[in-house]
Amino acid sequence: MGCKDLCYRKHHKKLKQFQRVEIKVKMDCEGCERRVRKSVEGMKGVSKVTVDPKQSKLTVEGFVQPSKVVHRVMHRTGKKAELWPYVPYEVVPHPYAPGAYDKKAPPGYVRNALADPLVAPLARASSFEVKYTSAFSDDNPNACTIM
Repeated sequence: MGCKDLCYRKHHKKLKQFQRVEIKVKMDCEGCERRVRKSVEGMKGVSKVTVDPKQSKLTVEGFVQPSKVVHRVMHRTGKKAELWPYVPYEVVPHPYAPGAYDKKAPPGYVRNALADPLVAPLARASSFEVKYTSAFSDDNPNACTIM
């Protein structure tokens, strides 16, 4: 590799794509809301910041990397932050299956069980599989009682 290749790589970094990053951060008061907003407003590449304290949700739009935004929020505010783990319950085939249903989720949302294969195998199961797994379940009052 010559100097020309190194100089080209140094000055022409891979361009970031415009993204919408949604983060879950617990906000109790207006001070928390202001601190979370200010933690990402000055970040390079950020074009819009929206805070929804009722849902504990921070939305950042711009040419940013999600991992860097989460790290910055955690570092600047001292709060636990994670990428938004919820999806509308219409998206999940079995939203009330263990692993998908979350009491802390905002109304109309459940955990994204489709993204993590180890979380909830029943939440991703087809209706055919559910019919046979619930046929022998102790929780089902109409289940088969052979024994």
